[in-house]
Order: sequence, then C-alpha cells, then structure tokens
Amino acid sequence: MEKPVITKEKVKPLLETGFLNVYDLQYKEGKHYFNASRRKLSDLAAVRTDDAYQKMLPDAVSCVVIVELPDREPMLLLAYEYRYPTGRYLLGVPAGLIDPEDRECEDPILTTAAREIQEETGFVIGEGDTLKVLSPLLFSTPGMTDESNALALAVIRRDNLDQMSQSGALGQELFAGFEMLTLDQARKVLADGRDKYGNFYSMYTWAGLMVFCSGMWK
Repeated sequence: MEKPVITKEKVKPLLETGFLNVYDLQYKEGKHYFNASRRKLSDLAAVRTDDAYQKMLPDAVSCVVIVELPDREPMLLLAYEYRYPTGRYLLGVPAGLIDPEDRECEDPILTTAAREIQEETGFVIGEGDTLKVLSPLLFSTPGMTDESNALALAVIRRDNLDQMSQSGALGQELFAGFEMLTLDQARKVLADGRDKYGNFYSMYTWAGLMVFCSGMWK
C-alpha cells in the first residue's frame, strides 16, 4: 500500500507556544491528522526523509537505574514524582528533556541521562558504574504525538546510599521520595499494574520494570 507523503508545505501550524505545538498534517487532499509536538515544524518526524528520520535524536531520556550494594540483592530505583496531567504522584524512572547544549555533545543521550540521574537521585555516575543506551528512540504514543524518549540503563555500585537525594529537582519538578524495589517487589508491581498505593504508572515505568525483571540489564 502506498504511504501518504507529508511535506512541510502540507503541514499547517494550529498552535505554537514555547512548550507545545499542534499541527494539522494534511496527508491527502481534504484529509487531516493532528499532531501535538514539542518540535518546531522543520524538526517534525513526519516531514523528515528516511535518512534524517533514522538519525534523529529523541526529545528526552528515561533512565532505568539499578543500585548494587554490598551483601544485598540489586534494586530498581524509582521515585514518586507529581505528574500534573494526572494530579497525582506517580511511580517513575529518572527522566528529562535533552537540552540544546546536550545535542552538541559526543553522546547527547548519555550526557542527558547522567545529568538527570544526578539531579533526581543525587548519584554522580562514576568509573565503577555502568551507563549505556538501551534504546535510542521510543515514541510515546505516535497516534497523537511524535514525542519520544531514549531508554538508558545505569547500574550504580556503592557501599551505601549517602549520595541519594532529590534536592536537585528543577522548575516544576516535585518529588515525594524514592522506592527501591527488589526483584520480587518489582515483579509484584509489574503484575499488578499499580504501585503500592493502588495508582497506575507510565509506560516508561513499565519498561524499567521489564528491563529489571527480565534480567536484560545484566
């Protein structure tokens, strides 16, 4: 089946702000599809060539953080962060947008991951730790947005948890403590589809739980 071709000339901006834009993707004559995006028109996924699409950076990075302590089993480090669209503190992984200056670095994804982990957990990635990219770009829900996250893995090895802190929260970020899950605890949260308070969580939290529970992080 022939795919619709969307060019910049076929895209009509409906709303443009500093944080979110809405576009009308006119994929056929008289046919319209709407896209909410952080991106400017020239940077939309829909108007990129195949080559540019395959080289594009995500909007943000979500981090699967696993902590290894002496004489204890590995634990998945999650946190409760207030998510304004849900009006609740949700269990989630450290995450944040790729800043413009990050894009000029040798590895924008890992640069962003290291910064967000430090800001949201207090841990500074060191020589004895592991930091790598699990997936370079995952779309959140491409039925309504081209917003995307990379998925990074950090394995942090420490003698204690003295570094842990949420004091680095910036702007609108609001945290309410950590949740460190053993494998059995993580499996329960994954199977229940809810945290210990009965609240749902995001797809990227589910991905973090899956990476930990499946053992693919090892």
